[in-house]
Amino acid sequence: MPRDLHPRLLRGFVATAETLHFGRAAERLYVAQQALSRDVRTLEGLLGDALFTRTTRSVELTPAGHRLLPRARRLLALHDEILAAARTGAGAAARPLLLDLNSDVTGPDLTADRVLERARAGWPEGELLARFHGGLAAAAAELLAHRLDASFGRFAGLPAQVRGQLAQLPVRLERISVMMADTHPLAGRPVLRLAELAGHPVDICAGNPATTEWADLGSRLLREHGLTAAEPYVPPVGLDETARYLARHGDPMLTTVGGPRIPGAVNVPLVEPVPLSLVSLVHRPGERHPGLRALAAGAGELGAAEGWLGRPAGSWLPAADAALVAAVQNTAPAQGG
Repeated sequence: MPRDLHPRLLRGFVATAETLHFGRAAERLYVAQQALSRDVRTLEGLLGDALFTRTTRSVELTPAGHRLLPRARRLLALHDEILAAARTGAGAAARPLLLDLNSDVTGPDLTADRVLERARAGWPEGELLARFHGGLAAAAAELLAHRLDASFGRFAGLPAQVRGQLAQLPVRLERISVMMADTHPLAGRPVLRLAELAGHPVDICAGNPATTEWADLGSRLLREHGLTAAEPYVPPVGLDETARYLARHGDPMLTTVGGPRIPGAVNVPLVEPVPLSLVSLVHRPGERHPGLRALAAGAGELGAAEGWLGRPAGSWLPAADAALVAAVQNTAPAQGG
């Protein structure tokens, strides 16, 4: 047996063995299907034996998989028993879940705010403590340092090395818009075609190191449609400062539909095509806090009721983000790793 066998690998194996379906197992563990498949392949490599036979229509345990399953269950039960005893002894069983909302303002249709509200209603006995780190890039560092439990944001925009250490659950495809001072020449329109931004540099928040995942999305969008990014500025914080920022610099700022009302500013949706941003619930792999389950359940309920992961015709979404959505929407029988 290898010396460093991570419980996460065994947990992924057990979930897959019990469901015989990589997609359902990934949903149970709140991880992406690709991450689960990668963990199973890693475990098979460590053990030197195939644990599943995969076809285009089914997943079955091999003899080695059948032998491992009861042992893996016993080891995971002991692992969870040790952790539960440690939490109880330290008084940490009821500790709050620390959640980054990825925004210092609230709005009527901001994804994180709505998921948090639904999760609190579904887990009234627990505490979900919301805070603000300014962007997923900043929150990811806090997650990896165990100073934060969960966050929201564009997972595909994080560096590959960071993504490899985190898990995500796609939550919502948000429509992208531009926010600008109400005196801007483009401010009076109900929607803006992307082509109409030609000659108007767009602020993609490139001056904010905490939101590099968002700047990456903006850069891709502008580059693919022949548009120009504005010079990076020190980012504002709060409604009043954002209003002053927009009035001072004058550039339309890339944002999302449904955000907060900024005094003296308008939020105009973009069309032709409709650009989208994928918001994911991001956390450490193997995290079993009941608050995380409440967040995932709340996101799932809202998403199912309002079609949050439905992609409108003629929309734009980076390929990496589209792949994450496809992974959770794939309900075909073929679930091989």
